[in-house]
Amino acid sequence: MKPETNLARLAQAELEKEEENFHFKELLHRKNPVEVDTLVNHLNAKIAPEIDCTACGNCCKSLMINVTGPEVEDLSHFLDVPVKDIKAKYIETSLQGDMIVNTIPCHFLTGTRCNIYEHRFTECRDFPGLHRSGFVERSFATFMHYGRCPIVYNVIERLKVELGFINNPA
Repeated sequence: MKPETNLARLAQAELEKEEENFHFKELLHRKNPVEVDTLVNHLNAKIAPEIDCTACGNCCKSLMINVTGPEVEDLSHFLDVPVKDIKAKYIETSLQGDMIVNTIPCHFLTGTRCNIYEHRFTECRDFPGLHRSGFVERSFATFMHYGRCPIVYNVIERLKVELGFINNPA
């Protein structure tokens, strides 16, 4: 089955399946978290390569991006711009020293493509994080991306089938 990538359909599904997803999250919390992680990792490895993130860019249009000092330095070298200028133009720093990209959508997004893709930040590289352990513990945050990210949407929909929550619609 071909993954759903139409962002309007994902946004509509998020609204239509709000109650269903609430109950599915409850089910997930009753499952063995290690087994859920294994299944999510398997589904992610199968589904993610079928989706071209650079044709979407929706995460870059709607998420706050955390960055680190070394990432700012890497960007500085890549753009050949001093670190202080990178920080002044693109980064906001909290009183605690945490840094984020200072605009949503991201400065580095052109259309649906990242113009610093090979030097993108770790948080961007890791999104949506379905390869990491702890899916059940992160389910609240992950489901926030259900209507935004085709990978999240498709993995969750497939997970519902694999866990017997819904019948296979195909």
